[in-house]
Amino acid sequence: MGHGLLNGKNGIIFGALDNKSIAWKVAERCVEEGANIVLTNAPVAMRLGEINELAAKLKCDIIPADATSIEDLENLILGSMEKFGGKIDFILHSIGMSVNVRKKKDYTDLNYEWMKTTFDVSAISFHKVMQTAMKHDAMNEWGSILALTYIAAQRTFPDYSEMAESKALLESFARSFGYHWAKKSKVRVNTISQSPTVTTAGSGVKGFSDFFGYADKMSPLGNASADACADYCVTMFSDLTRMVTMQNLFHDGGFSSMGMAPEILEE
Repeated sequence: MGHGLLNGKNGIIFGALDNKSIAWKVAERCVEEGANIVLTNAPVAMRLGEINELAAKLKCDIIPADATSIEDLENLILGSMEKFGGKIDFILHSIGMSVNVRKKKDYTDLNYEWMKTTFDVSAISFHKVMQTAMKHDAMNEWGSILALTYIAAQRTFPDYSEMAESKALLESFARSFGYHWAKKSKVRVNTISQSPTVTTAGSGVKGFSDFFGYADKMSPLGNASADACADYCVTMFSDLTRMVTMQNLFHDGGFSSMGMAPEILEE
């Protein structure tokens, strides 16, 4: 049951592939809290996923966009404002992809062209989204822009490969662009560092199920679920967090503050 936290707000949600996606859960919660949204994903992802079902359920529009394409992003931003009849209040960037990981390339033997694609899709696209939105003065004052990240940006997780560098770059973009957005129109930009989450993308990482269990035991509260992440995103989109910007916010049940958990040693 909603509390009206986003009543009258307009937002764009990137990355809802299927009902395991965090973005899918965020879209549902935003509408439940009174928001009007536009869903978007790359055309290839839309063919593989179930985004049309979500749009029908939420009675919202879809505007396909490749987040690495400025032309597509301009169409998305301008098309969304036309559908809303006004500016945008929030954006969720929930995009990540590594060809090297998919093809199981070892970190010490990466294909650099694939790495460029990883950085473009997973991180540079975030800058492109914000730059396009700023160019068209698309965000309302006190708006909120979020991207989903992971603690591998700060710590070494060998099987996460160059996605770790992608997340580090993503978080840096949030800090740097967050300054300019705040000075321009008090828009805040943050990243949420989420627990390992059972999604279609995340489950493809080597050893994911074992690590999911490890993180769950290391975290005093256990792993944060996709539903809990959606709640956190709603809070960040709401007016309750107006003074939070340029932050990397850990949403991980306490994992990021742990050094050792007795539960791990008891195995």
